[in-house]
Amino acid sequence: IDLLKEHQKDLKFLSEEEYWKLQIFFTNVIQALGEHLKLKQQVIATATVYFKRSYARYSLKSIDLVLMAPTCLFLASKLRNLENFPRMNHILECEFYLLQLMDCCLIVYHPYSPLLQHVQDVGQEDMLLPLAWRIVNDTYRMDLCLLYPLFMIALACLRVACVVQQKDARQWFAELPVDIEKILEIIRVILKLYEQWKNFDERKEMATILSKLPKPKPPPNSEGEQIFMFNSSYI
Repeated sequence: IDLLKEHQKDLKFLSEEEYWKLQIFFTNVIQALGEHLKLKQQVIATATVYFKRSYARYSLKSIDLVLMAPTCLFLASKLRNLENFPRMNHILECEFYLLQLMDCCLIVYHPYSPLLQHVQDVGQEDMLLPLAWRIVNDTYRMDLCLLYPLFMIALACLRVACVVQQKDARQWFAELPVDIEKILEIIRVILKLYEQWKNFDERKEMATILSKLPKPKPPPNSEGEQIFMFNSSYI
């Protein structure tokens, strides 16, 4: 509920399409940085969830996203040997306030485990798992992980993989004791993501989108949570 409320505030200075592209961009930043540091995919996914939790309660205009993205990765990776990381002093300070923002709740679950179980049940694991796994990775470019149960996200990704690979699993899905409409709802969001992503030119569009973000400032009654005061020029 908080996320949807804050999302409406963000749409006062960003279009719906720009909001999606902003999510895609910063998830790509975390992904690229994580791969550069040779981190496991689940660590990168955890950092992405931290990033999304950081703006679940507050508007994007209250948070310096450019600083928050590497801070989330730093916290998720538990690496403490990054002395040469750009602006490390700011990231260390940002980490402290990120922990406060998340109430020190660092435990994150992912759709990967339920996906493995479902793929084994359906069969043809070699054909379906690699594609379904990549689709799960792609879902982190949206807020799905904050809005839907993980097993439903896993099922939606598996369903898309079955369609792409022409695996007829309709009977298997029909027998599941789940709300199929919710699964279809997630699938529609995934397909919308791919449509937005296909038409997204980061190099041409991001400067304009970022310029529309107001300079970060504390929300009312933030009790001095200084993380909101950081400015993107630090990076």
